[in-house]
Amino acid sequence: MTRTDVLIVGAGPTGLTLACELAARGVAFLIVDRATRFFGGSRADGIQPRTMEVFADLGVIDPILASGGLDLLLRAYRGDQVVWEGQMAEPVEPTPSVPYPNTWFVPQFRTEEILRERLSELGGRVETATELTGFTQDADGVTAVLSSGTVRARYLVGADGGRSTVRKRLGVAFPGETDESTTMLFADAHVDGVDRSHGRIWQAGDDGVMLAPLAGSDLFVVTARPPEDEDEPIRDYLRRKMIEASGRSEIRVREVTWHTTWRANSRLAERFMVGRVLLAGDAGHVHPPTGGQGMNTGIQDGYNLGWKLAATLAGAPASLLDSYEPERMAAARAALELSTRLLDKHRCGDDDAHVRGPEVHQLALNYREGPLSRDERAAPGPVTAGDRAPDAPATAADGRPIRLFDLLRGPHWTLLAFGAAHAPAVAAMNATYGPALRAHTVTAPGEPVGDDTVLDTAGHLRTGYGAGDGTWVLIRPDGYIGLITEAADRVVAYWTALHAPAHRSVA
Repeated sequence: MTRTDVLIVGAGPTGLTLACELAARGVAFLIVDRATRFFGGSRADGIQPRTMEVFADLGVIDPILASGGLDLLLRAYRGDQVVWEGQMAEPVEPTPSVPYPNTWFVPQFRTEEILRERLSELGGRVETATELTGFTQDADGVTAVLSSGTVRARYLVGADGGRSTVRKRLGVAFPGETDESTTMLFADAHVDGVDRSHGRIWQAGDDGVMLAPLAGSDLFVVTARPPEDEDEPIRDYLRRKMIEASGRSEIRVREVTWHTTWRANSRLAERFMVGRVLLAGDAGHVHPPTGGQGMNTGIQDGYNLGWKLAATLAGAPASLLDSYEPERMAAARAALELSTRLLDKHRCGDDDAHVRGPEVHQLALNYREGPLSRDERAAPGPVTAGDRAPDAPATAADGRPIRLFDLLRGPHWTLLAFGAAHAPAVAAMNATYGPALRAHTVTAPGEPVGDDTVLDTAGHLRTGYGAGDGTWVLIRPDGYIGLITEAADRVVAYWTALHAPAHRSVA
């Protein structure tokens, strides 16, 4: 029997994110997937700004940026005449608080490949052709039966998709709806006779075809209604539909490398956690593709769960891991509601159905009502406990320009103490709780500088957090604010409630 701390079933973006998080924290895990070969389609190709921040923390932002691009111009044609052109969202420039403000497009197969490469760098790998056939759990762990043998794990995570074996065997209901009348065929294809300068829509009555270059590849994504004749080869069907819709015989679908028929499917599991078994990604929630929420929500499930599992395995109280379900269920519900609203716009034929704004970026999703969020100020600021921690440019103690996200990167908590007078307490906290906690004194120009100082040169930290001298901001390992207070002892109380008690007091 193989023994491990965490068994992850499913090696898509959610499972891979969780595996990378556990590997970075030195947690023993096994990640398996029943597929014999890795996924090869574009499927979820839109990476939202919040996920870009997650990928920066995971150490994969450079290959993600190199493998994709921004949303291209889209033109709608009637014959040869352009009747509309635009983009789902106009690109915007980064700001001090948002370093990745635009949706970035990378084929899902490449995103997964990048995550597997990062996992390999961290010492992990995916075991393919390995299927979960059953499991039982008790107070101390889970015994799982795989096609390759039996595994005893302290926790089991089902990241095995919308048809999740883990969820079904757990007996968790998956309420929602599947609308068989709303379907669409998506295909990745090599297409001749057309350039890659923009995407194209050819409308023919209530029918039509969309053709768009697939970022980071030499492929196009072709979208059309599914064929009525299931026996007609997909390549032949798309080739015919393309000519019928565009009227251009020189445009030729040469080869289809992947295709799927999408159905309007919106479901949310009734539980994300039962005992020592947890659900993440599509195993817990499935979304319409409108708005690009599904994969991004799953990735953040894994990002939220990884540090909590690691802390729990190290002895943190059960309340920490228990926070996973309410936090991520609320986030999944909000993403589902957004995806459904956007789908309804398409169903109704609204003129702005293709328009996307900041609401899809997932930067505003928060855990304000979550059990880990504490804001003890008399008046709220621009952010509150439970919100995503905004980025900001600053200066390190040695004079180097840095960003706050540089300080947050890694498996630790981050504490910001505003005001030079807090330097002794900050030093004591680092000595007491480091390296699990990294504390910094945030000072203004002209104030004393010490080893733990961050100089708020342009005031973006104070402005972004609404902080003055005396404010303490404690940021979780997943980049969300856990606590905002004006008393150092409240930081100690919050910290010790979620960790083993400190061995000495903070001055």
